[in-house]
Amino acid sequence: MKLLIIGHARHGKDTVCEMLTDLLNLKFKSSSDFVNEKAVFPVLSKLYGYETLEECYEDRVNHRPEWFNLLRAYNGEDPVRLGRELFNEYDVYCGLRNREEYQAMKRAGLFDLVIWVDASERLPLETSDSMELTMSDADIVIDNNADLNRLTLITVKTAYQIKRG
Repeated sequence: MKLLIIGHARHGKDTVCEMLTDLLNLKFKSSSDFVNEKAVFPVLSKLYGYETLEECYEDRVNHRPEWFNLLRAYNGEDPVRLGRELFNEYDVYCGLRNREEYQAMKRAGLFDLVIWVDASERLPLETSDSMELTMSDADIVIDNNADLNRLTLITVKTAYQIKRG
């Protein structure tokens, strides 16, 4: 099972991934963390003086368009490069934002299910310069507009649905 988890910045994608991977015995890594060392840190460390990969990763929310463009550039002429590399090592791709990459990965059959994590009632949305996907691109929507207990319950129910097929 290959899962694609999408949604706006800070809406709980990583938290949902951690829960789902525990419940379904899968492995995940966020796309930002996966590509940081390969493509982002070498560029942004020079611009912003980051000394470590972790420092660069933790500040990503302040530079969403730059991260978006660096991930796009990492793919070059192959829009499925990052997805293919990530899915070769992990079962869950967390954080895709690029429409071209999404469509190419979908055509290539790289993922089985798309889950949108939504916290739009309590958190801001990203602008289109760093997020091109929408809730309508997902097969399942996980509502993260309440508290962690409710998110946990919804995620457990989602994992149960996934297991049942």
